[in-house]
Amino acid sequence: MKVLTMKITAAISLVAVIAVCLSCQSNSSGRKERIAVVISTLNNPWFVVLGQAAVDRCKELGYEATLFDSQNNPSKEAEHFDNILASGYRAILFNPTDADGSAVNAKAAARADVPVFCMDREINVPGACVTQILSDNYSGCISLGQYFVESMGRKGNYVEILGLVGDNNTWARSRGFHSVVDCYENLKMLAQQNADFDQNKAMEVMESMMQAHRDIDAVFCGNDAMAMGAYQAILAAGKASKIKVFGFDGADDCVNGIREGKIEATGMQFPKTMAITAASLADKYIKGERNLPKKLPVAVELVNKKNVSNYGHFGRIDN
Repeated sequence: MKVLTMKITAAISLVAVIAVCLSCQSNSSGRKERIAVVISTLNNPWFVVLGQAAVDRCKELGYEATLFDSQNNPSKEAEHFDNILASGYRAILFNPTDADGSAVNAKAAARADVPVFCMDREINVPGACVTQILSDNYSGCISLGQYFVESMGRKGNYVEILGLVGDNNTWARSRGFHSVVDCYENLKMLAQQNADFDQNKAMEVMESMMQAHRDIDAVFCGNDAMAMGAYQAILAAGKASKIKVFGFDGADDCVNGIREGKIEATGMQFPKTMAITAASLADKYIKGERNLPKKLPVAVELVNKKNVSNYGHFGRIDN
């Protein structure tokens, strides 16, 4: 009887082991590994391209990819991270809402051993992200500032519409622009106000600026969505031929605006390049590579009426 009990126990144990092994095999050959793509807002075509390009590259590499929209809301972003970290994602491609506030989420992912790769926007805590792939906003706006000076004939009055005050890109662009323009004493800034990178807010801000200052010759906007909003306000006020509009991003609306003579110039960022790079680095990390760069700058190119035929679809047009 004792021998029979031992045989039965051994048989049950063997069945349990086989079941566990089959379960493991099912998991490993079943659902693909997942990568999360967290974007600050999808209420802007440029960020839609950034997010979708990241998703597409992840799928090409054999992963499932989920796109999360933070709606420019740090609380919504935190909810996304809580969900992602509880759901077994292997990596996060991250476009933060705030350079300081978003660091909390990236650090939580690091503690959970989920690597984070920042795209376009950076966070200010070293080590929270594996790699940050960022446009060279400062240098890009130096080039834009130089063209601004040339276009204005080194004199005139202008206003500036800033993006999100908590985003490092806002200030890198503004500082790059002013590092050039402030050297010309006959170029005077009449007002500076933020519009959170939002087209509708920029339209309202531009309307207020034109009411307060009747002698505006140009407006420099921290992104193309705001440039298009500013242009709408200028057009409605009947001043489209008097006020020059400068943007930054390389969005199709703005590039087409340059072709049509509505916009003076913009800085072409390359969202597809940043997204593809982030996904490719995440793939390398998941496969065991750890010798990855902490920061990767992506050059920005000036787009104006002289070279606009070379650009479109959020990048260069291949000839």
